[in-house]
Amino acid sequence: MLNPDADQNSAPLKIYPEKIIIRQALPADLEAIEQIENTCFLGDRLSRRRLKHWLKATNRIFLVAEANHAVFGYGLVLLHQGTRLARLYSLAILPIGRKTGTGQILLTALEKSSAERGRFFMRLEVSNKNTPAITLYRNQGYWCFDEYRDYYEDHSDALRMQKRILRGTSVNNVRNAPWYQQTTEFTCGPASLLMAMSTIEPSIALSQTEELDIWREATTIFMTSGHGGCHPIGLALAAQKRGFTASVYINTDKPLFLEGVRSNHKKQIMSTVDEHFKQQANASAVVVNYEELTQELIQQALAREAIIVILISTYRMDGRKAPHWVLVTAMDEDCLYVHDPDPDEISQDPLDCQHIPIARESFNQMACFGRDRLRTGIILENNYRLPVLKTPA
Repeated sequence: MLNPDADQNSAPLKIYPEKIIIRQALPADLEAIEQIENTCFLGDRLSRRRLKHWLKATNRIFLVAEANHAVFGYGLVLLHQGTRLARLYSLAILPIGRKTGTGQILLTALEKSSAERGRFFMRLEVSNKNTPAITLYRNQGYWCFDEYRDYYEDHSDALRMQKRILRGTSVNNVRNAPWYQQTTEFTCGPASLLMAMSTIEPSIALSQTEELDIWREATTIFMTSGHGGCHPIGLALAAQKRGFTASVYINTDKPLFLEGVRSNHKKQIMSTVDEHFKQQANASAVVVNYEELTQELIQQALAREAIIVILISTYRMDGRKAPHWVLVTAMDEDCLYVHDPDPDEISQDPLDCQHIPIARESFNQMACFGRDRLRTGIILENNYRLPVLKTPA
């Protein structure tokens, strides 16, 4: 959410730019920030409750612009845990403070603080009607990488812009992968596989029906709690059934996901399912490699335009040690980039789940689940063929 078009008829600034102070926002600034919010935005406003939340939060950078002991602008950046992504969530300056360079000063300070917190990229959304703001961001080095239709309350479109704030270059080999949000808490695997298949073949439907069909085909039946997750071989078999060539990498030949299950009966069933998936793979064209899917292999796969779905632990992202499937969309010398099908309910916009930059050293730790340090992933090759439909005799 960013500052709407400036009022071109506003009074000239009575404060000299050299006297502008950029400092951390404090709880005592709430009244002033709320006034700025209500003055600058006609819609898509942050409520007083949300402003109070962000003033207390730790996963953000919250700065204000002050002159003559009066706060007349603010900037709020969200820092997504476990990633190298910062998001400029809101930037607003009262009319009296515009055309003074305050926007550039404040934005530069936000970028510097984000980089100091280890963020490689700053992203933002801005209305395509907001020419002054777009000009500011372009002059500051941001480039438009996407557009989101009907994003704001007034139904205007949002331009998605990005800047690399730690280094001067930016990733240029990102796959144009569609993003799909899982519709249940246990279907991250099918959602990620759907994104992967649709990247190769756009006619593949991103639908809940297909998501649940894949889950039924690939589920391990049980998991640490709740419904069963998806087995990598099961996902690969589901992809092959739909006309794709899939290979699996697993760093163990033992049954998967047993360590979090206490019931011996459930463990026996999961072991039976595991063995059945392996038998199906042996009887099909799915190749199972009992070795680690290294970053070198991921890089080689991306270079030949293959698609990778990989299992990570969510601990570094949300503090929970849960297995979670994501889609790898790109890789450079610093980061891997992923589509995450599961937005954070509190602070994460679905837009922030796309091409998430994760430092390579962090990804190496995230792509490892449980005490047994399971590492697994699926590579889909870019040679889609229509599935053969059997006709009744």
